[in-house]
Amino acid sequence: MNSGNTSPNSRELLDALHRAAAGDQQRWGHLLVEHRDRLRKLVSFRMSPVLTSRLDPSDVIQETFVEASERLKEFLDNPRMPFFLWLRFLTQQKLATLHRHHLGRAKRNVNREVSMDGHGNSDDTSGAIAAYLASQWSGPSHAAMRHERQALLHQALEQMDPTDREILALRHFEGLSNSEAALLLNLKISAASKRYIRALEKLRQILSHVTDSSSKA
Repeated sequence: MNSGNTSPNSRELLDALHRAAAGDQQRWGHLLVEHRDRLRKLVSFRMSPVLTSRLDPSDVIQETFVEASERLKEFLDNPRMPFFLWLRFLTQQKLATLHRHHLGRAKRNVNREVSMDGHGNSDDTSGAIAAYLASQWSGPSHAAMRHERQALLHQALEQMDPTDREILALRHFEGLSNSEAALLLNLKISAASKRYIRALEKLRQILSHVTDSSSKA
């Protein structure tokens, strides 16, 4: 995970993390709370809609924080990624485990093992974007029409360049910074920015096409 970015963690942050690892629970709590909202956004976006009636994103994050506490010294032994991206990685792992436990799936989709770069496979991301956008549509009210649009959107997203699709998910739906997305995808920062702009335009075209197609059906 090296795209020419600068050192991922400041000395001040590392000092705070070392103090937390040495037993400063108040400092550790503050460090975690700083990232809670961003991690909640990740979980809300990546969680299967089937699980939303069973789990609250806060529960996933709390379980992740417990694991992070147990593995903090492991992280500090080799802090090769930014602290937030490490928390994000643990959150995705936890979410994948919960999907397996609650949905009983062992193949593909949301339950695959999460790689250290922290981004999902093709179907994960396409499905997450399609489900999120479908949930935002206030109309049409007819469930069948909404389902059709979501299916068309998912199919169209699968045709996008995988890196463009993933940077769209990271930047637009998870709210990561351009430098964070570049680091995860092993891109130069300038290249990541260009790909994001291209991906947004492609998404706009897809949404327009899906809306027109479903309206004419």
